[in-house]
Amino acid sequence: MEYITEESIREFENTLTYNEKARATVQKYIAVLRVLAAWLGGEELTKPKLLAWREALLEKKKAKTVNGALSAVNAYLRFRGLEGLRVHFVRVQRASFVEESRELTEAEYKRLLDVARRKGDERLYFLMMTLAGTGIRISELPYITVEAVAAGRAEIYMKGKSRTVLLPRELRRHLREYIKRKGIREGVIFRTRSGRPMDRSNIGPQMKRLCEAAGVDRSKVFPHNFRHLFARCFYAVEKNLAHLADVLGHSRIETTRIYVAVSAASHERVLEQMRLVV
Repeated sequence: MEYITEESIREFENTLTYNEKARATVQKYIAVLRVLAAWLGGEELTKPKLLAWREALLEKKKAKTVNGALSAVNAYLRFRGLEGLRVHFVRVQRASFVEESRELTEAEYKRLLDVARRKGDERLYFLMMTLAGTGIRISELPYITVEAVAAGRAEIYMKGKSRTVLLPRELRRHLREYIKRKGIREGVIFRTRSGRPMDRSNIGPQMKRLCEAAGVDRSKVFPHNFRHLFARCFYAVEKNLAHLADVLGHSRIETTRIYVAVSAASHERVLEQMRLVV
């Protein structure tokens, strides 16, 4: 018989960390397991119960969110040697369009930059410009260093993979000036007052504080949406999905497709132009 205990959760957490899983992934997986353990209420972990839990989640959560939770549980089951208990993901057809209400537009991005500049928040101004200008993940921001700016490229190594990110000429010029003004001699450029590399915990809230003055919905403003903006702008110039996947560091091109899906409004315009409904 198998039970999810605090001890087994801690062992799983240690294994994930040892295998160099991203900190955010580890935290997410452990949080999911604790939710499942609470739902089980101390009862035995069985496949029928996991199937029932999946259905319970689907009543309240979107399929994508449920699949994320199942990824965590299935990873735990592999760790415990219980692969026979694994449950299938919910099948989700890839969306043919995205909702504009969730995507940050180029105009909104520029309004955020303008507000940051007017508020005198030079660090946040250039940080947002760096995210949008390179398409890097927020976890990759520490690789934007004085040395990377000098070289014109950042060598990023994460999750066992290495890739080179080119820094646009204008971005390098701006960052060189920022580095000089701040007296940063080496290493990470975007740091907290205590000298630690900035991360999503302090960057996200700072971005949110710009929203009201910029007239941008707060739900759109978070670090990963700058990566989506980069992807859409890149694809608009060079419609090469495979190249974009390499630039973003995606292992699967299907992931990249999500980033460049057309808006619902554009999709509706195509439907209207077909003139099949009379």
